[in-house]
Amino acid sequence: MSRHDLTDRVALVTGGARGIGLATARALIARGASVAIVDLDAAATTGAAAQLHATKALGLAADVTDRSAMQCAVATAVERFGGLDIVVANAGIPSRVATFRATPPETFERVLDVNLMGAARTVDAALPEIIRREGHVVLVSSIYAFMNGVGAAPYAMSKAAVEQLGRALRVELRQHGASASVAYFGLIDTEMVRQVLDRDPLAHSMLEALPKPLHERLAPSVAGEAIVRGIERRRPRIIRPRRWAPMSVLRGILGPLTDAHMERDERTQENLRKLEARTGDAQPAT
Repeated sequence: MSRHDLTDRVALVTGGARGIGLATARALIARGASVAIVDLDAAATTGAAAQLHATKALGLAADVTDRSAMQCAVATAVERFGGLDIVVANAGIPSRVATFRATPPETFERVLDVNLMGAARTVDAALPEIIRREGHVVLVSSIYAFMNGVGAAPYAMSKAAVEQLGRALRVELRQHGASASVAYFGLIDTEMVRQVLDRDPLAHSMLEALPKPLHERLAPSVAGEAIVRGIERRRPRIIRPRRWAPMSVLRGILGPLTDAHMERDERTQENLRKLEARTGDAQPAT
């Protein structure tokens, strides 16, 4: 597959002040691109941009759940850099591990609004420029798009839906000379993963039920580099750690087998009884 040169291209990355978003912005700038990084915290976003590059990075504070704010962010990036070739819809939040029954409705809806509708609003705002410049869209999904989301239903639902958006866009944009990728990540060593897994014994216990090889945790820089390589080659799928790729391909076979195993596994069911007891607990999404 031919490589697309990113020199002098312009990108917008949501969730760009830290973690995967910041690593992606850094890798794009290293290829000669200019990047507008978008995040909620104005100070963090401005600081991240200053850390990346004096002229090729622009920090913008915006909420992906606010359509007009995202339209303004795109317009500002276009005004500053002259156009927009790449959009990476990366912004996302977790929720505390719990059963569907034990998850407060407001938390459930907030996760879907940020992770799914935030991605849709980001793409919608950027799409006229992406089409005009025959650019590229990246939707950051998760391995939860193809594995059972027990204990994390709103997050898994949002990422499965993001996958479907990305797959549809891949086909729909072909007529315009533009394209899209879906990025699937497992455990990346971000603050979000540490918040959900490392500070919650029950979440850690649920993780322990998975085969040990699937516990591998990668640095954000690995994810960011994978995204940028995917953009350069306009790949339809980006998966890290790579060992999750066979599970994606075989999801139609492994999914039902895994589901049946978790129904029968006493350790999983005991953890779920404990998670069910979280009903009524305050579980604010960040």
